[in-house]
Amino acid sequence: MKKICFLLIVACAFLSCEDTKTSTPTSEEVQKTETPKTTKKEKKKEKKHVFITTENVLDYMIDYGKKNPETRVRIVTDFGNIDIQLYKETPYHRANFIMLAKRDYFAGTQFHRVVKDFVIQGGNSDGWNIAKKRQKIGKYLLPPDTKKGFKHDRGVISMPSGELDHVYKMASPFEFFIVQKKGGTHHLNKEYTAFGKVIAGMDVVDEIANQETDKGEWPKKNIIIKRVEVLD
Repeated sequence: MKKICFLLIVACAFLSCEDTKTSTPTSEEVQKTETPKTTKKEKKKEKKHVFITTENVLDYMIDYGKKNPETRVRIVTDFGNIDIQLYKETPYHRANFIMLAKRDYFAGTQFHRVVKDFVIQGGNSDGWNIAKKRQKIGKYLLPPDTKKGFKHDRGVISMPSGELDHVYKMASPFEFFIVQKKGGTHHLNKEYTAFGKVIAGMDVVDEIANQETDKGEWPKKNIIIKRVEVLD
């Protein structure tokens, strides 16, 4: 009789164990299985690779600007450094420039348009690698911000026209120009957004403006932007 009872106890224990393995999981267990927690690193990675569009650009730049409040950058070129103070009063353009600098977009771009006694324009290149960088960041335009009272004086950095500017007056986010003309280019005040000014390195701007160009205003010798450093 004792042997029978012992066998029954063992059998029950065995069945109970099997039942635990094959039983239907609770809704809580299913939830844990189907939606694993995202780690902090994964969240940062996801946020870093947000694809920017004209539809989400303002929300993106507002959020990015709050978390990245820097206002001073350094453009490192073959001819020397150009230090720029970005205006807090033009938040979208400031945040956009800081974002591009931190994503290392400008490394390898060029001052591709040089007009002596007018402007030097940079942020683009004829290299495929720069086009690939743009594709990864997004396809978007920035709305103009021309009512903050900033004028296109000598040394001011501003945004050039984008593909749709003729219709929507939007600004290309990847390129910029620096006013080199003495006395400024004030006819641009209501057309483009001035979002910063040169605080050191105008001699470098002048040297770049003096380079020989072809008929399309492209320098005959490449003027490379090695990188843009965010200072503070």
